[in-house]
Order: sequence, then structure tokens, then C-alpha cells
Amino acid sequence: MRLQIKEKKNNSGTETNRTLRYLVSFLVIMGLLVVLFFWNIGVGSVEMSFFDFLGVLTKHQPDSTLYQIVWKIRLPRIIAAVLLGGALSVSGFLLQSFFQNPIAGPYVLGISSGAKLVVALTMIFLLEKGIMVSSLGMVVAAFAGSLLAMGFVLLISFRVSNMSLLVVCGILIGYICSAITDFCVTFADDSNIVNLHNWSMGSFSGMSWEHIRIMVIIVGITVVITFGLAKPISAYQMGESYARNMGVNVKVLRIALILLSSLLSACVTAFAGPISFVGIAVPHLIKLATHTAKPIILIPGCFLGGAVITLFCDGIARTVFAPTEISISSVTAVFLVPVVIAAMLRKQQM
Repeated sequence: MRLQIKEKKNNSGTETNRTLRYLVSFLVIMGLLVVLFFWNIGVGSVEMSFFDFLGVLTKHQPDSTLYQIVWKIRLPRIIAAVLLGGALSVSGFLLQSFFQNPIAGPYVLGISSGAKLVVALTMIFLLEKGIMVSSLGMVVAAFAGSLLAMGFVLLISFRVSNMSLLVVCGILIGYICSAITDFCVTFADDSNIVNLHNWSMGSFSGMSWEHIRIMVIIVGITVVITFGLAKPISAYQMGESYARNMGVNVKVLRIALILLSSLLSACVTAFAGPISFVGIAVPHLIKLATHTAKPIILIPGCFLGGAVITLFCDGIARTVFAPTEISISSVTAVFLVPVVIAAMLRKQQM
């Protein structure tokens, strides 16, 4: 009897420690997000203090320079980085759960490159006919490209049992899509199409409130649906047989994982271009911080973690060599490739 009471106390203590760890991790991530928000508001070609920002919020002066900078340039860009960075991280988590591979992600598997290819071809075709592409049209085109690239990866997965080889095939698909995109952009005549080169390298510049509204709808609904699938995903992580025994329709779940991850990565690519390694590295960082693989913790954690990492990298991209802005994918690669390498080494040791 005493032994049972002691075990209950130990289990209760362990559960309390886990809850405390989760709480501390989320508080730290949210604190970093707030700090990075104000840092991104303040830095740039025009420096802005916290009190200047408060003045812009409290005094409605549309003709002032600071008002235009905050409301037309910096706030849309910051919110876009938060939404799309979170979306990319959740997409990476879904793909890693689907393929049971720690380095699966929309960029590595060629999904982002497929989305980039179809968006570029759509814009080239329509702009040559004098037709402007709407934000929603770009998302649809990117989603089609994502599904196309994912379809090729899935076809290969039926023939290949080695997951490492599957990742290599995904990388090769990405190279093919990027090569075709670069070829089309290079030989485009329209000056607006030539500017696709900057977009194809990844950037949050030029964001508008119209873009933000579409992002909020697409990313918000998709992430909520993903969170609702936390329990089936948790069962799926234990193996397909276990998931079936728990009453999970594995085929439907796999299709849902494909569609949700493709839609999230498509939304990112449509608005900001392909952004590398965020979708791979952030899930590992959140797992390291929380010491858990529970989707109900990792899904919101990945969203917030992706927002923090992307906002930090975007601030670096536009300030280090200001007024020249570098590609955000270059910054994310520098900071996140070591995380991916560490994840691969850790997987090898297990």
C-alpha cells in the first residue's frame, strides 16, 4: 500500500515537472517573440524607439513618415514573418510525422520548389497576357505545385524503402524544379517577371494588409485543423498498426497530413518564396526545449518557435548589410543547418 502511494506521488511529481517545463518553454518563446517584434519595429533605415511606436499607435497621423513606415511597411512584414514562419514549421512537423524522418521538410523534399515552379510559370503566362495575378491565385498555384512535387515524392516512396534515399530523391526533385524556374525567369522579357528572381530567393518585402488577411484565413484554419488532429497524429507516431488499433483511419490521416502540409508550405511560397530549413530545424528545437514528442504540445510550440526563428532571421536579413537586403534563405541556412546536422547525428546514434 505504501509502495503504491509512493508511486502515485512520484508520478504526480513527474507530471508536475513536465507541465512546468512546458509552461516555461512557452513563456520563453513568447517572450522572445515580443522582444523580436519590437526589435523589428525599431530597426531599419529609419530608427524608431519604443515611444515613437507608441506615438504612432495612439496618434492617428496618416501623413507622418513614421505612420507610413509602421503601418505600410514594418507591421505587415512582421505579421507575415510570424504567420508564415509558424506555418512552415508546422508543415515540417507534419512531414516529419508522415515520413517518420527527422530531416523531412517542405524545402528538402522539393515541395517548396514545386510550389515556386508553378507560381512562376503562372505569373509568367498571365503577365505576358496583361493579367495580374491575385494573392489567392498565387496560393492556388503554389498549392498545385506543392501537391505535384509531393506526388512525385510519394510515387518514389512506394519503390524505395530507405528513407534516406527518399530524401535524396526529394532534393533532386527540388533541384529540377528550381532549374526550370530559373530558366523561365532568366529568359522572361517583362521587367516585372524578371523581378521574380528576388522573390524566388525568399523575402518578406512588399507585404500588404490584403496579403495578411489571406494568410490569417488560410494559416489559421489549417493550423486549427492540424491541432484538432493531434491525437490521431500521436497514435500514428507509434506505428500504423497501433493507430489502427486505436481506431484511427490511417489512409484518411495520411491524406490529411499531405494536404495540410502542402497547403501550409504553399501559402509560404506564394507570398514569400521558398524559405529553407525552418520547417526541418524548428520541430527539433521545440522537442529539445520541451522534452516531448506529443503533437498537442509540439504543434503550437512549432508555430511559435517558427515565428520566433523567422522573425529573427528576417531582421538579420534586412539590417546586417542595410540598405541592401539579403535573401532570408541565406540567413536561415547559416543558423539552422547546424541544427539539421545535429538532428541527423542524433538519429544515427539512436
